[in-house]
Amino acid sequence: MVEKEQKRIVARIGSAPVVIGKGIEVTLGAENSVTVKGPKGTLEQTFHPEMGIVQADGVLRVERPNDEANIRALQGLTRSLLNNMVIGVTDGFQKSLELVGTGYRVQQVGKNITLLVGYSHPVDIEAPEGITFTVDTPTHLLVDGCDKQQVGQIAATIRATRKPDAYKGKGVRYTGEVVRLKAGKSAART
Repeated sequence: MVEKEQKRIVARIGSAPVVIGKGIEVTLGAENSVTVKGPKGTLEQTFHPEMGIVQADGVLRVERPNDEANIRALQGLTRSLLNNMVIGVTDGFQKSLELVGTGYRVQQVGKNITLLVGYSHPVDIEAPEGITFTVDTPTHLLVDGCDKQQVGQIAATIRATRKPDAYKGKGVRYTGEVVRLKAGKSAART
């Protein structure tokens, strides 16, 4: 009995407020839709109808109708998505990718990029609206945007063009990603 009461006292992600900074405009629409405007852009999303989103005193709060497990999880998800929207329109999100391998390189063509990753043809990737590619060096690429989900999906698409090889480590990887290499046949003989 004491354990259940202690669990209720512990603060949850869903009950934490989302602070709205200066220069951010939040509009609550019909059918639980939320629009967030800021210096980096505008994001709009519709949330589950059971979640109550309340805006007061420069913060957003997510209220749940009951204490069922799936409703508590939905409250945490809703709060995290709202927080990502607010962070996205103020600071934005960024993924960093690097190309490892002889002759592997990336070139910027306008706002799009072209990857040369060991195929007989170059791989062209177009920048969707809201995404910016920045090529620092021929082997380093930055993906910027205000929508966290879109930035992550585009970065994953670029990485999927040539995943890191398990034996030599060649390919496209996230900056800082650790690729564990397998031992080849020659190592197995000794």
